[in-house]
Amino acid sequence: MGITILAPTIPAAKVSGIFVYPIKSCRGISVSHAPLTPAGFQWDRQWMVVNSKGRAYTQRVEPKLALVQVELPTDAFFENWEPTQDSFMVLKAPGMQPLKICLSKKGHKVTDAVTVWEWTGSAWDEGAEASQWFSDFLGKPCQLVRFNTASEVRPVDPDYVGENHLTYFSDGYPFLLLSQESLDALNKLLKEPIPINRFRPNILVEGCEPYSEDLWTEIKINKFPFQGVKLCSRCKIPTINQETAIGGREPTDTLMKTRSGKVIRPNDKNKNKMYFGQNLIWNWMDSSAKGSGKIIKVGDPIYVLQKVSSPAEAAA
Repeated sequence: MGITILAPTIPAAKVSGIFVYPIKSCRGISVSHAPLTPAGFQWDRQWMVVNSKGRAYTQRVEPKLALVQVELPTDAFFENWEPTQDSFMVLKAPGMQPLKICLSKKGHKVTDAVTVWEWTGSAWDEGAEASQWFSDFLGKPCQLVRFNTASEVRPVDPDYVGENHLTYFSDGYPFLLLSQESLDALNKLLKEPIPINRFRPNILVEGCEPYSEDLWTEIKINKFPFQGVKLCSRCKIPTINQETAIGGREPTDTLMKTRSGKVIRPNDKNKNKMYFGQNLIWNWMDSSAKGSGKIIKVGDPIYVLQKVSSPAEAAA
């Protein structure tokens, strides 16, 4: 494998956007800074909506989740902020009264057998009012649950990363990085350009060549070490307009022509998957992670420490 080890003094890119998605498949929040945790940005994918059998609802089957707007207190994105009984997440959706969810972890009932993809565990139930709100909005029985950090651990796929790396209710990895240049390159091929919210990244960067992030296996964002562990294979969610919840054929048709495994990874399996973005883990056990100040900010430099020579050599 053609791995290049670098000793960079000049940034390869900079952070241009940070996005946190408190409830899986609902709208994200654009922030100027966010605290790092081993399982992702603070508040990211801590909640999800499940059906009567405890299985996760996502936009793949319930595109209306795209219309649920999530608000958190501004202070919630400062390091070491602790919620009180008067701290709330506020949800809004068309035709619905706002719903307030207390951010304090006290007094939750535990719901067993909640499932997201391959993982099943217990979760905290956010109560009857939240269940009714989502049931009314989606027109079917729902429950809003929060990851049970007191007793549950969801490890990242051990086929791609070592031990001690975690995530909450994300599809599989705690961070997703995309470059503005990759989006711009894709948009040049589309009749109607699409915004970045179709791809739901956590970290948007700019200042590099299109698809540079495919190659990054070790980077630093400011002083914090991250590992690029797996190209992100895309599902149907990028075809769903996040303002209307209406699906279409793009960008899937174009990505299949330009970013499929057959095109960018011709010697590998998964020829019919399409790739856009890089899944990351934060090496939180590194010495640079000790102490306070574990915050990523818009404008932070990105240094590439190690990369492969082509997408065909990246993990996927």
